[in-house]
Amino acid sequence: MFHFSGFNMMFPDGGRSFQATYKCFSVSMLPGNERSDVEKGGKIIMPPSALDTLTRLNVEYPMLFKLTNKKKSRSSHAGVLEFVADEGKCYLPYWMMDNLLLEEGDILSIESVSLQVATFSKFQPHSTDFLDITNPKAVLENALRNFACLTKGDVIAIKYNKKVYELCVLETKPGNAVSIIECDMNVEFEAPVGYKEHGEQQPAAQSGGQGAGANEAAAGGAVHEEVVETFKGSGVRLDGKKKKDSQLETPVLKKVLPRGVPDYDYQFGLLRFDRSIKPISDRTQEDAEGATGEAGIDADSFHGTGFSMKKSRK
Repeated sequence: MFHFSGFNMMFPDGGRSFQATYKCFSVSMLPGNERSDVEKGGKIIMPPSALDTLTRLNVEYPMLFKLTNKKKSRSSHAGVLEFVADEGKCYLPYWMMDNLLLEEGDILSIESVSLQVATFSKFQPHSTDFLDITNPKAVLENALRNFACLTKGDVIAIKYNKKVYELCVLETKPGNAVSIIECDMNVEFEAPVGYKEHGEQQPAAQSGGQGAGANEAAAGGAVHEEVVETFKGSGVRLDGKKKKDSQLETPVLKKVLPRGVPDYDYQFGLLRFDRSIKPISDRTQEDAEGATGEAGIDADSFHGTGFSMKKSRK
């Protein structure tokens, strides 16, 4: 406090933090047009009076805030997107309200903080659908541009191809809450919730009859031979002639694994091709005759000389 000409003039102490309480609402309650851009990130909307107070305080930039739900003893961190909320209110992304266990109109305490710049973070997707993304790191990097900070234990939501993916923040360095604005951060992914490594097998329910036999064969890794009859019936040729003996249909034997049992001998990266088809050079004379007879065309069906549509130059 300074005394000047008989008046008491108060100046805010340098470095004093901003503290306020507001009624919080989800972004869907924000008046005006729909603000989907707020839902995609980790920033909140505060009233204009907060900006007026922050400008008079010695607050570090970028402005970062600690959000606390004192009733549930839950806290997180966020940046600020705009100062356009009604006085006494603030608006949060729905996923952030979910983390803080907040309902519409609950009281939220907001305090300005200074966070260290992130160097490392580790995420765990809540669904195996995240593995379907071709380049998950690039998708995450693009989504985190709308975030200002990360808090360990939070479950953030990112949107990609009209689908929302939830990821839990397992670890952040150098602290439990870090700033990710203009930083080089190493990112790692934990296996998604519900993901199982290759080779793991669920215990199959035992049943009587054929099912029990199939389970016993599966346990031993045996391969069954199944007779498959294709196109049942005698069949008739278009030219009215009878089929040759070589053209009569015979049952096809297929080696198949029991349903639901993976091939444990499969080697990753190995492609298996069907070698049972003979090359044209290895076919016998009987196979060639059978091929011509099946179509009903003799080898000497076409006689005479051929003509070309293009005149050859002499």
